[in-house]
Amino acid sequence: MARPKLTLYLDIVSPFAYIAFYVVQNNPIFKRCDVTYIPIFLGGVMQACGNTPPIKIRNKDKWIGLERDRWATRFNIPIFAGVPEGFPANTLASGRTLALIEREHPSQLPAAYSALFRTYWVDGSPVQKPEVVASALATVFGKAEAEELVARTGEAEVKKLLNSNTELALQSGAFGLPWFECTNSEGVKEGFWGVDHFGQVVDFLGLERREGGEGFRSML
Repeated sequence: MARPKLTLYLDIVSPFAYIAFYVVQNNPIFKRCDVTYIPIFLGGVMQACGNTPPIKIRNKDKWIGLERDRWATRFNIPIFAGVPEGFPANTLASGRTLALIEREHPSQLPAAYSALFRTYWVDGSPVQKPEVVASALATVFGKAEAEELVARTGEAEVKKLLNSNTELALQSGAFGLPWFECTNSEGVKEGFWGVDHFGQVVDFLGLERREGGEGFRSML
């Protein structure tokens, strides 16, 4: 029987994408499936779908921060108190760099995501600044190579990588993040949105909730 597959579309700007990445990357429940991370530009998805950012919706703008903290607490995820400087950040520089890493250093993509999510959602540093992106990635690639990767984000070919990934997310059905594209062991594919659907993701993939700890056992 084939192993289930999980494709997770991500943008550093989203706290819920960070939570989803942290859980998928660190929780043992997902060791039984093949995981792929795809960098996209959330702003492009929102615009294409005519979706309104939560912080621009009355009452939801206040609730969304509480919801973020509830999920971080449930899964013991470190997270910045409040919002990072300049939130919501323009993540074109980080997104293009990650798309370039996906193509040229795919085995390093999870480590690159970890470094950038930590920089933004734990340290609260402004990832809209290319120098901050380079500094974060220096922990993975070294200073010189990290700066070179970021410097290439102005190349047309690199811009196209992120644009193509964003279009791929839209074709998959995404309208926000995190977006989970799941294929179970029988080859059936479905999409799920949001960390509040983690329980459905796990069940669809045929994974054992008991292996995921208290966070999963208590989910609907």
